[in-house]
Amino acid sequence: MALADLLQQDAIIPALKVNSKKQLLQELAAKASKLTGVAEREIFDVILQRERLGSTGVGHGIAIPHGKLSSITSIKGIFARLEAPVDFEALDDEPVDLVFLLLAPEGAGADHLKALSRIARVLRDQELVAKLRKTDSASAIYAFLNEEQANHAA
Repeated sequence: MALADLLQQDAIIPALKVNSKKQLLQELAAKASKLTGVAEREIFDVILQRERLGSTGVGHGIAIPHGKLSSITSIKGIFARLEAPVDFEALDDEPVDLVFLLLAPEGAGADHLKALSRIARVLRDQELVAKLRKTDSASAIYAFLNEEQANHAA
């Protein structure tokens, strides 16, 4: 599964200003609503419900919030680079500055897990993460994520 299948260039927020985890999730829900046509509140409620089960902050300043929606038909991703890190109650207690929101259809099952795994694997690449943190250009972030995809496919 390629990141390009999950993430369009218009789904990248290159320099998001937020002050809290809740505000971050609200901004991601607003962006996702514009891209999917699903109500912002519905998206926010789904990702907040998932966060209540345990933080999706995976460590090293990275979070992968996710949820399933009955009202979408394909897996969608949104990537945000924060201007300043926020506390995300991450596993390692480090604040988060790179976030990849993943939304999947209700019946996505294994595809949802494959997408989460792919995102986690790509964002473990420290060289790529350093590049992502140094740019505030959506097109550069998109290129870095897709270049990484090509490197892993080889």
